[in-house]
Amino acid sequence: MSAPRHYTSTTDVAHYIHGEVVAGRSGRSQAVYNPTTGAVARQVVLAEVDEVNAAVASAQAAFPAWSAVPPIRRARVLNNFLALLNQHRDTLAAMITAEHGKVFTDAQGEVSRGIDIVEFACGIPQLLKGDYTEQVSTGIDNWTMRQALGVVAGITPFNFPVMVPCWMFPVAIACGNTFVLKPSERDPSASLFMADLLTQAGLPKGVFNVVQGDKLAVDALLTHPDVKALSFVGSTPIAQYIYETGAHHGKRVQALGGAKNHMVVMPDADIDQVVDALIGAAYGSAGERCMAISVAVLVGDIADQVVAKVAERARTLKIKDGMELDAEMGPIVTGVARDRIENYIGIGVEEGATLVVDGRGHKVPGFENGFFTGGTLFDHVTPEMRIYKEEIFGPVLGCVRVKSFAEAVSLINAHEYGNGVACYTRDGNTAREFSRQIQVGMVGINVPIPVPMAWHGFGGWKKSLFGDMHAYGEEGVRFYTRQKSIMQRWPESTAKGAEFVMPTAK
Repeated sequence: MSAPRHYTSTTDVAHYIHGEVVAGRSGRSQAVYNPTTGAVARQVVLAEVDEVNAAVASAQAAFPAWSAVPPIRRARVLNNFLALLNQHRDTLAAMITAEHGKVFTDAQGEVSRGIDIVEFACGIPQLLKGDYTEQVSTGIDNWTMRQALGVVAGITPFNFPVMVPCWMFPVAIACGNTFVLKPSERDPSASLFMADLLTQAGLPKGVFNVVQGDKLAVDALLTHPDVKALSFVGSTPIAQYIYETGAHHGKRVQALGGAKNHMVVMPDADIDQVVDALIGAAYGSAGERCMAISVAVLVGDIADQVVAKVAERARTLKIKDGMELDAEMGPIVTGVARDRIENYIGIGVEEGATLVVDGRGHKVPGFENGFFTGGTLFDHVTPEMRIYKEEIFGPVLGCVRVKSFAEAVSLINAHEYGNGVACYTRDGNTAREFSRQIQVGMVGINVPIPVPMAWHGFGGWKKSLFGDMHAYGEEGVRFYTRQKSIMQRWPESTAKGAEFVMPTAK
């Protein structure tokens, strides 16, 4: 198999409102880069408040009819969309690589994980069923139903421009809501492509809208009275702002924040498997994953061996144009992001960590202006260091040495983030106790990146999640619906006379 050509459109990326591409009227725009070459590929328009209002108004107008469509018919539209996604999955993957920089094979995996959520949403009739109890009291029956909220919105990050939106809108619209997506302005093209596929699939106008933009668009969604719920994925400071602002304006909010994911390596672990896992989980997608492993917690006397083997592999990573099918790591999404990552490497050196492999200044022949950095490895990292405490969001792995399992668990539980974690061991009791004791939302036992499948739901603990419900899965259905309880009786079974006491079962 060969990869498709680079996505080469130079057309400005616009909004998608009421089933049509709408050019920006604000006059504001932002460059979208090809991170492999460092060149500006196109411009994305940035919305003003009026354009956000137009998208919300379109969604609001579409809601009554869409929410009244039987769930099975909504699911059939998503089945059509699913078929189109499968038909165009490589085109979407090429778009991701062209604007984000992750290697094409990784982008294909991202699209596949997004498709998983669409498949899950196609089964929505089963998940929207209520409960029924006959004769809760004499002559009275009680049942529940789940109903859509109205207009809901999603604000998504640059690192997964297909998968993370798919965590949100397929479930939301399958439940009967209408949706406004505000994708990342760094890699926005996939959002318009998916919007077009939804229209081709038969989704009515206004049910799915896209507004491109920056903080102005975000704030307009957060404060709009017709937006009933909002999902967000991004850094913790912004997640906290989104949650607090949205809640203040009466919205249901689900805000997934940052991470500092650890991998505990026990002395009995298979070292070769550990090294494979660390290389892929730390340096895959150039570390620009919220589930990337950025800290290896090495227990006991295996530390020297693990560090040496990881260093050997990190120095020989195949870093190149992501459309090359043997590429293992591509560029960073922007030059600003690369400089931030390399600045953290300098901070680590100043703090006294041992710089085993230095990825700064990496150049790829033929793409010298691209936003590349190499894989970086630190040893003897301590919990007081910024490179341990803060999310770097790049291909930087820090190794912390501890003496025992208990010390490893305490170290992780003391961290302010609780997104993902892994433990490599052959011992069943160690695995069981780790799973029980660790204060992290997603746990892998000999699995480096434990991203739950579509029907289980994604979300961390502590400062990695603001809100009560995880993304997608059954909790996603609950997030995008609200329960209504109905109690019913008929005149023939109603006793005469007023009742002045609290009703009880009779």
